[in-house]
Amino acid sequence: MTDNKSKLILVDDHPLLRKGVRQLVELEDDMEVTGEASNGQDAIALVQQQEPDLVLLDLSMKGMDGIETLQAMRDAGITCRIVVFTVSDDRKDVVAALKAGADGYLLKDMEPDELVTNIREACSGKMVLSSDLAELLALALREGKSSATEATYNSLTRREKEILKMIAEGLSNKMIGRQLDIVEATVKVHVKHLLKKLGLRSRVEAAVWVVENQFK
Repeated sequence: MTDNKSKLILVDDHPLLRKGVRQLVELEDDMEVTGEASNGQDAIALVQQQEPDLVLLDLSMKGMDGIETLQAMRDAGITCRIVVFTVSDDRKDVVAALKAGADGYLLKDMEPDELVTNIREACSGKMVLSSDLAELLALALREGKSSATEATYNSLTRREKEILKMIAEGLSNKMIGRQLDIVEATVKVHVKHLLKKLGLRSRVEAAVWVVENQFK
């Protein structure tokens, strides 16, 4: 059923690239592309309107670049998974993207099958990173440490703590909703609030923060 498919939005200023990724995704039974944007401003409006499971975001676009678009999405309270998809393997770009709230960073030169696998894993709540960039992940998260404390954690509601724990276990909003018997839209509101309280920009940062502080 369509309702069970992961919904993707592609953000890239190259129509041919968007078409190629769309064709790849449409071969899969569990994913679908529900929208495309060629620039950051259109992307923000589209994501707010559609609330997809995953945004695949290019870095080097005219006007707002990918980092600016990513920051604007997180500042607007968008909590879906956002994965950067780019040709750049520059350390500064990787670190900037992860610190801005990206849930992954994939290079455009990967094999099609590998891309599909990574997209599926990102949709399920996992952090995805091109294999040769893995060592930069720890660095990015170390440099972007949250100022959240145990007192901040204690300010979370019981429900927010439950959801934070599930985020740390890698569960998607959809799966959290099923486990708690609440609608996905309610989960999204809780995620938005708990990230704001903790001063975190993404689910990945939240998961790492929970593990580092050993909160249960």
